[in-house]
Amino acid sequence: MKMLIIIPTYNAEPYLQEIINKLEKHHPEILIVDSNSIDNTVSIAKSNNINIIKIGQHSFNHGATREKYRKSTSSDIVIYFTQDAIPVEPNIIEKLTKPLIEGKASVSYGRQIPRSGANIFEAFPRMFNYGNDPQIRSINDVDRYGVHTFFCSNSCAAYLNNDLDEIGGFKPTLTNEDYFAVAELLINGKKIAYVPNAQVIHSHSYTLKDEFKRYFDTGYVRAERPWVQELVGDAEKMGMKYFSELTKSIFNNNILLLPYAISQTIIKFLGFKFGYNALKFPNWIKKIMSGQKYYWDSPYYLNSNKDTPL
Repeated sequence: MKMLIIIPTYNAEPYLQEIINKLEKHHPEILIVDSNSIDNTVSIAKSNNINIIKIGQHSFNHGATREKYRKSTSSDIVIYFTQDAIPVEPNIIEKLTKPLIEGKASVSYGRQIPRSGANIFEAFPRMFNYGNDPQIRSINDVDRYGVHTFFCSNSCAAYLNNDLDEIGGFKPTLTNEDYFAVAELLINGKKIAYVPNAQVIHSHSYTLKDEFKRYFDTGYVRAERPWVQELVGDAEKMGMKYFSELTKSIFNNNILLLPYAISQTIIKFLGFKFGYNALKFPNWIKKIMSGQKYYWDSPYYLNSNKDTPL
């Protein structure tokens, strides 16, 4: 099967060469979509003879940009990485795409592991969301996995192009383009594979302000698409499970971190709730609360259409 790797970038200099080194030998066709980086991202790509397309920083959209350049390829499989997701092994593409090639799934995603030296608040989300066991999930698994049924991350994910075509591809969105695409795929009878042996190093240390903004954005897009909540039920159940597991881990390691864990959980909850109820907020408030202030003046927001696929 013909494959294409797409990597959106903005100031990716610290990571890009290492990612290329891991991917290029096993998969020569890579496309970098760069949002006017001001570091050496472009020169690194050119020095490695990597195809690169430059777009305006304000033109980037998590869904629309990935969709535009997916549609420009004749590849059977399109693979997405983010600029800071570093493959652990060179044969990650073979592992990641195996369920697609074998006809077991329409989309697959790999395991994200925390970077060396990550603290518990950076490492725990990776341990919670990315287990040891492989999974094949369908719409019939909603009762078992709840909100996690549609979980996927375009930091390391592969899709069958034809199956994405069937649902109209990725839609313009503030965030979570991967989650909503998977939801539509599964509604249409497709399956998603979690491939834990396809691993990337990818984690972030967020401030409380960062967490609020991230969860505001997540709450907002979930409110835009209530059909997802109707399918998987209350996302707060997963949040409570996460906090419970995090608390256990803190008790086993450093109980002095518990006040911060409580503060972080409250901030996430408030961010999500504000976002979920922000559809009628004026734009200036959305810009303050959101992690992506440019989105609110973009045509993707102004012309957005959130029709249900059901």
